[in-house]
Amino acid sequence: MKLDVAPKPTDALVPTPIVHQTAFWGRVHRRLGFGIDAFDVAYGTPSEPAPRAHGDVLVVRAPLADGAECAYVPFGPELAPDPDHVGTFLERLSRELRPLLGPTCAFIRWDLPWVSLHARAPGDYADDGQWQGPPAPRLRELRMNFGTRDHNLWKAPRDLLPPDTLLVDLTASEDELLARMRPATRRNIRLAERRGVSVHEGTADDLPAWYALYVATMTRNQLEPLRLAHFATLLDERAEGSASPVVTRLLLARHEERLLAGLFLALAPERATYLYGASTRDRADLLPSYALQWAAMRRARAHGCHDYDLFGAAPHRDPHHPLAGVHQFKAGFGGRLVHREGCWDFPYDERTYTAWRTFEQSHVTGRAVGARHPT
Repeated sequence: MKLDVAPKPTDALVPTPIVHQTAFWGRVHRRLGFGIDAFDVAYGTPSEPAPRAHGDVLVVRAPLADGAECAYVPFGPELAPDPDHVGTFLERLSRELRPLLGPTCAFIRWDLPWVSLHARAPGDYADDGQWQGPPAPRLRELRMNFGTRDHNLWKAPRDLLPPDTLLVDLTASEDELLARMRPATRRNIRLAERRGVSVHEGTADDLPAWYALYVATMTRNQLEPLRLAHFATLLDERAEGSASPVVTRLLLARHEERLLAGLFLALAPERATYLYGASTRDRADLLPSYALQWAAMRRARAHGCHDYDLFGAAPHRDPHHPLAGVHQFKAGFGGRLVHREGCWDFPYDERTYTAWRTFEQSHVTGRAVGARHPT
């Protein structure tokens, strides 16, 4: 496999529907104190006179301990090899990046946006169309490392960004979008409107009230909240003047001036992404979350987005899955279920990586591991 990697300015990252691989995402995390790198990637076969495919990749440097770092690639690279060469491509790309990432980088973590190798064939699905789910991590590692030189790609102890999600096609009319939804979802959208729920775009002045709701939501779900500065930066940054700017919106659902729910919506070329949400349990009868998601879909469609990523769901219908309730709610909006590969690690410093992996495996509950987190 022929592979060429070269550093590039972060602001030159090409436009993409994946908000986490844009110059916008790089600028946000640089302002939050993370190290940011960008690289051009081109690959082909030795017999080809020129590379067959071109792309780029954004890398976020996350601190570990004792001066070591992890090179984290959120939903990248977008450029994907054919399924038979996924492991060899990742191994080669990891090796090519090693001298460019510096001596403090202990490992690179790829949060892959590609469809799972175990969700591509008819045999991966049951007779009712439900995905069987991935096999045990060790079996996944065997398949991923097939044909690699060192067999050193490891399934990360956990996925940082949602590996399973629902994508809603926005290319239809609003009437068609409503018709594709489940009857209960369509009814709840209309009920929320009749009961007086309104959705408006918030500003920086609204952020403290939303953040209080967000912290309460995260605490209720036993998850660690991000800092207020993270959301203030998201709302303020646009990456204007770069090759891949992104527009963000804070949408707030209210009833008689009372804040009931809110979400952060990212609008990149072709795709809108529901990044973060919060809601109160009070007045659930007003159905504010239904009004909020419908407003997000309408704004995304008006912006020219082709689809809407609801950003997280259970891998299949399972009443015992931790995301069962979230899945049922989101599935009502008529999206298709997508199964990504999730996080994969390639160690550079075996000792540091093994120590970090052991620590991470003992802290798999909650949202964040370590002092700082780049997602």
